[in-house]
Amino acid sequence: MIKAIISDFDGTLVDTFEANYHAYKKAFKEAVNIDLNRDFYFNNFGLRIDDICKLLNIDDLSLLKHIKELKANYYPDFFEYLKINESLFNTYKALKAQGIKIALATTAAHKNLYNVLNYLNIADFFDLIVCGDDVKHGKPDPEVYIVAMDKLNVKPNETLIFEDSVAGIDAANNAKGNVIKIKI
Repeated sequence: MIKAIISDFDGTLVDTFEANYHAYKKAFKEAVNIDLNRDFYFNNFGLRIDDICKLLNIDDLSLLKHIKELKANYYPDFFEYLKINESLFNTYKALKAQGIKIALATTAAHKNLYNVLNYLNIADFFDLIVCGDDVKHGKPDPEVYIVAMDKLNVKPNETLIFEDSVAGIDAANNAKGNVIKIKI
């Protein structure tokens, strides 16, 4: 029996690709004069920015921190691009009304995540939110889902995980939860 829904955020519950892409594009240009390629970013969407920076041969920790700070500052400028997955959110509301716990599990940074949740007026909806600041490893590592299950006090077979990215689906499968792939 399903006792908890655990949802990814970026690309699953909310289409954040455009907002993230434009904010990172601006941050990379300013910080390291890299014109972030749309296809490169699309193909790596779902990875932590630390891992994307490694792919771009950026390993200076202070530079990485600077890119993250710039992105966080620019991100709200692009919130007009955000699109909530209304049918999925309505499904979550119906399931919550039936007593099923609803959680977000994302490797997004706390500040960025809560900026979006507050902008969309849905921050108080969730029973639990686990974000990138709460875990050591990004997806495809299953840590974010395992932490969410532990905090919800549910077993993997009692969870239904909604995900969109390859890395996220791998993480959900590695956490042994039941997985549904979402496409916005």
